[in-house]
Amino acid sequence: MNIVEPIRNRDTITDIKRYLITRNQRDYILFFLGINVGLRISDLLTLKVKSVRGDHISLREKKTSKNKKILIPREVKKALDMYVLDMDDEDFLFPSRKGINKPITRVTAYRILKELQDVFKLERVGTHTLRKTFGYHFYTQFKDVAALQKIFNHRDQRETLIYIGIQQDELDQKMSKFSL
Repeated sequence: MNIVEPIRNRDTITDIKRYLITRNQRDYILFFLGINVGLRISDLLTLKVKSVRGDHISLREKKTSKNKKILIPREVKKALDMYVLDMDDEDFLFPSRKGINKPITRVTAYRILKELQDVFKLERVGTHTLRKTFGYHFYTQFKDVAALQKIFNHRDQRETLIYIGIQQDELDQKMSKFSL
């Protein structure tokens, strides 16, 4: 299993959003929504337009089979509303060019993120990068690991801190100051 990292630098996130919005609206929305709601890629890709018409996304998580309800952040909601304006409720939010009303695959999402890795010189990017980026910035903004644990449906807080790379950041910081 490859270990992937969150995108820690906010300026890089802004640059990626600017890059994507001029190239491909679908890929932009995938990135923007992904880093702002913290869903697994398997759940993002199965969303339909009707899932984002309101203020919340309600779904049953594929991995855990648990019901989840997430408030869509205001800026993301504005972008989503413009994106889905001419789409039908039953359309997949991230349509594939192959087939009729099919979502992009996990492989396609991976390729989109790998392109970003190449263009922006990122390290260890994969489909979990969106979710980890959300978690990393949620934690650094609020320092509320209990809330993040609940959002991610993790069993314990240590698992959450490891997942978002905070524990590694703290170890790196300490090691950078260590000397004998």
